[in-house]
Amino acid sequence: MKRRDFIAGIGSGAALAACTPVEQQSTESTERFSWRMCTTWLPNFPGLGTGVNTLARYINELSAGRMQVQVYGAGELIPAFEVFDAVSQGSVEMGHGAAYYWRGKSEATQFFACIPFGMNAHEMNAWLYYGGGLELWREVYGRFNLYPFPAGNTGVQMGGWFNKPINSIADLRGLKMRIPGIGGEVLRRAGGTPVNLPLSEIFTALQTGSIDATEWVGPYNDLALGLNNAAQYYYYPGWQEPGPTLECMINLDAWNSLPEDLQAIVRIACQATNMDMISEFMARNANSLEQIRASGTDVRAFPNEVLAELKRLTFEVVEELAAEDPVVDKVWTSYRDFMQHARGWQLISEQAILNTTSL
Repeated sequence: MKRRDFIAGIGSGAALAACTPVEQQSTESTERFSWRMCTTWLPNFPGLGTGVNTLARYINELSAGRMQVQVYGAGELIPAFEVFDAVSQGSVEMGHGAAYYWRGKSEATQFFACIPFGMNAHEMNAWLYYGGGLELWREVYGRFNLYPFPAGNTGVQMGGWFNKPINSIADLRGLKMRIPGIGGEVLRRAGGTPVNLPLSEIFTALQTGSIDATEWVGPYNDLALGLNNAAQYYYYPGWQEPGPTLECMINLDAWNSLPEDLQAIVRIACQATNMDMISEFMARNANSLEQIRASGTDVRAFPNEVLAELKRLTFEVVEELAAEDPVVDKVWTSYRDFMQHARGWQLISEQAILNTTSL
């Protein structure tokens, strides 16, 4: 009898526990939110623009329509490079882009996208989610009334499109190239001229000769932009962007206005988008590279001596930035230490298994 009473008690307790969340849910806020999100990407551009659409859809579906986000591509509401200020000032609630676009606000921002010869997508996610990187990101952005989330990654990019072969570091001298962030400063020190152009202007600038070269993303996006029709040589690896994290940034006041359950939904939607985007790029890049090769493009590897000199210049730039700015120094110390720690495992796991394909 005591055993039956005990089991009955467990059953009634479980039933009560099962009812509790439903009862709690009924007391949650039913307030509805209608937000706008501006991006640095062309509307519905494959992978990047469509990835933002996916993020907005996830938020709408997970919230059962309580939170709806209207997406505006670059130029539809504001220009691409004004997204940071628009969200910071509260003109729109959300923005999507890449943190290295905002180096004019703080040199530290670009470490949360990527730095040349730095961490790949797997390592970036590990640093941001489990290595203190996201806390540093929010500390830096908090000064601008912003609350950031990782929300996408293209994976390792290509080195870019060139209208002449690059056989030595001397071939970079005088080269005018579209390349943002620290990579642009590295090119400058190598004797080139970096140019920062939004997506909408890249193809025309390369085709007309306004620039001699450009990096964009990788085969999937580069083919969609038609860059194989504007330049002959396509170089790898993407030393300048080994794994760029894309961002969803939210006006801090708007973020604080959300009830906790909607904050959780936004957090989960960003994390899902982060995973979804890199998976899509991995699949689409493989197919698109085949099409690019078939179009007659000359796909080449950078010479080792060119990469070695670019790497030397990269860490020269980074160390100078850290010496000049205590915020950069704090972020770089965390980034560098995590990268060095993670590489020991990467060498005998991811890289080791990839090396077996050449046996």
